[in-house]
Amino acid sequence: MPHADDPAADTAAGAPNGAAPPRPDAPRAPDGAGARNPGVPFDLGWVEAARVNRSAVERRAATLPGRRTVKREWQAAWLVRAVQCMDLTTLAGDDTPGSVARLCAKARRPVRDDLVAALGLVPGDVRVAAVCVYHALVPTAVAALRGSGIPVAAVSTGFPAGQTPFDLKLREIEASVRAGAREIDVVISRRHALLGDWQALYDEVCAFRAACGDAHVKTILATGELGTLTTVLRASLVCLMAGADFVKTSTGKEKVNATLPVGLVMARAIRAYREATGHAAGFKPAGGIGTARQALDWLILMKEELGGPWLAPERFRLGASTLLGDIERQLEHHVTGAYSAAFRHPMG
Repeated sequence: MPHADDPAADTAAGAPNGAAPPRPDAPRAPDGAGARNPGVPFDLGWVEAARVNRSAVERRAATLPGRRTVKREWQAAWLVRAVQCMDLTTLAGDDTPGSVARLCAKARRPVRDDLVAALGLVPGDVRVAAVCVYHALVPTAVAALRGSGIPVAAVSTGFPAGQTPFDLKLREIEASVRAGAREIDVVISRRHALLGDWQALYDEVCAFRAACGDAHVKTILATGELGTLTTVLRASLVCLMAGADFVKTSTGKEKVNATLPVGLVMARAIRAYREATGHAAGFKPAGGIGTARQALDWLILMKEELGGPWLAPERFRLGASTLLGDIERQLEHHVTGAYSAAFRHPMG
C-alpha cells in the first residue's frame, strides 16, 4: 500500500493493494480526438474499490499552481486557448432573447479584433467552444450562432437541483435536442450518489445519454453537495461507465463549486477509465472560475494529469460567465503594457 504522502496514493480508482483496475467486459477503442465515450457495462466492484486519500489530494492540488510558470507570449497563448475551451454561459432568471443574442455575438468574436491581430492571429478564428443556455433560449442561440460552427449547449434534467420527475427529465433533453442543442449538460440525482445506489445512477445516466442521441452529454455532479472526495471519484467513474462524454464539477449554483482538489480527483477518474477501457472522456470545471489566473490553474491541471489532448475543446471545457472579461483584459495588458477598464471588454 503506498504511503499517504506518495502522490500515487492521492486517488485509487482501481482495486485495493495496488492491483490493476478491473477491466470492464468491453472492447478497447482507438483514442481518437473526435471519438465519443461509448460506455461500458456497470462494474460495482470497480466503483466500491475506488477511494481517495484526502490529505494527499489537497497537498497535490496546492502544488499545481506553482509547478509551471507561464509568462509573456506563452501566457497569452495559454489564455487564448482558455477562450477556445470556454462554454460561454448565461443561466440567469432575467435572460432574454436579446441578451442571449448579444452573448452569441460575443461568442463569435470573444476577443477584440485589434487584440487578436496584435497577437498574430486572424480575427474570427478565435471563438469559444460553445454557448450554454436554458432550454427556453436554445432556439434563440441556435439562430444567433448559425453558420459559426459554435454548438449550443442546454442545461437539462431539472437544472440545477435535478428534483423533477424522471420522465420529465427525458422529455426536456429530447426537446432541447429537437430545438437544435448539440450538447446537453445534465444534472445527476445527487441522492443516488449520497446513498451509494450506484446501479441507479448508472441506469439514470444511460437513459440520459440515450435521450441525447447524437448530442454530447456532460454529467454535472454538483460536487459541493456530494460530501466526500471518494463519493466524487465513484460518481465520476459511474458516469463514465454509463457513457458520459464529459464529467462536470458543478451547476454554478451550489455554495461550493469547482475546486482544484475536486478537479484532481475527477481527472484521475478520467485517466483510470481510459487506462482500463481505452475510452477517453472530457472534463468541465464550472462555477466560481472568474479570473485568468484561475483559468491557467485549470489548464495546468489538465496538462499535468491528462496531457496535451486535454488542452483542446474536444476534451476540456471551462464553464464561465464572467471569466472572459478578465482574460481579455490580460491579453490587452500583454499587447499594450497597460490594464484597461472593464467596460472596454463588454460581455454583450
